[in-house]
Amino acid sequence: MTGILVSGYSGTMGKNVVLCSEKFEDIFVMGGVDKFKTPAPFPTFEDFDSVNVEFDVIVDFSNSQALDGLLAFALKTKKPIVLGTTGFSDEQKNKINEASKEIAIFSSANMSLGVNLMTELASMAAKVLGNDYDIEILEMHHNQKVDAPSGTALMLADAISDSLDEKPEYNFDRHSKREKRKKNEIGFASLRGGTVVGEHEVIFAGTDEVIKLSHSAYSKALFANGALNAARFIVGKEPRIYTMKDLINS
Repeated sequence: MTGILVSGYSGTMGKNVVLCSEKFEDIFVMGGVDKFKTPAPFPTFEDFDSVNVEFDVIVDFSNSQALDGLLAFALKTKKPIVLGTTGFSDEQKNKINEASKEIAIFSSANMSLGVNLMTELASMAAKVLGNDYDIEILEMHHNQKVDAPSGTALMLADAISDSLDEKPEYNFDRHSKREKRKKNEIGFASLRGGTVVGEHEVIFAGTDEVIKLSHSAYSKALFANGALNAARFIVGKEPRIYTMKDLINS
C-alpha cells in the first residue's frame, strides 16, 4: 500500500488526484495540505507544520510559491515528492536540485505518457533536422492558468535544445521587436481561453515543408493518473531527480 499526502488538494489537479486514487487498489490518500482548507473525507491541514498523519510520499499540485515549505517538510520527514507544480524560477529549480541530494524527487512538467513520448519524438526530429528548420512551439490552456509559457512547452524546448549542435535562443516576446526572425531561436506562443485542458504543438518549418508534432489533453485525469503511478514508483528510491523517462523504463 502507498499512502499519499496531497499538497494542494483543494485545487483542480489536487481534486483529480484524490478522485483518481479511488481507482487504485494500492494507493490511499492519508491527508491533504492546502491553505484554502476545504472539507474532505481525509485529514486536512492548512500548512505542513500541522500534518500529523503517516504517509509514504507527497504528491504536489499546489503553487510554486509553496515550494520552500514543501521542501523543508519533505527534508524533515525524509519523504519523497512527486512534483507536478510548474512555473518555478531558476532559483527554485536550484533548490529542488539541492533537495534531491537528500530525498527522491519525481519532477515532470507534464505527467502524461503521450506528452513525454511527444518530447522524445521532438528530440529525435531535432537531431535529424538540425538547425536547418525554424522551430516554433504553440500551447493553449484554460483561462485560469497563471504561468506562460507552460512548463510542458519549456520541457519540449529543452529536449529540442539538448539535441541541437548549436543551442537556440528562446524567444517569448516577438511582438515587441521589429526585426526578422533569428535563425537560431525557438519561438513560443501561449494562448489562454475557456476550459482547454492542454494543447501543445511543435512546428519544424523548413524550405517548402512543415513538420508538426501535436498533443491534446481532454481531461486532467490524464495527469492525475500519471502522478499516482509516479507516487507508487518513487517510494523507496534513492535520492535524486526522477523523470517520466525513469518511470517508463522501469
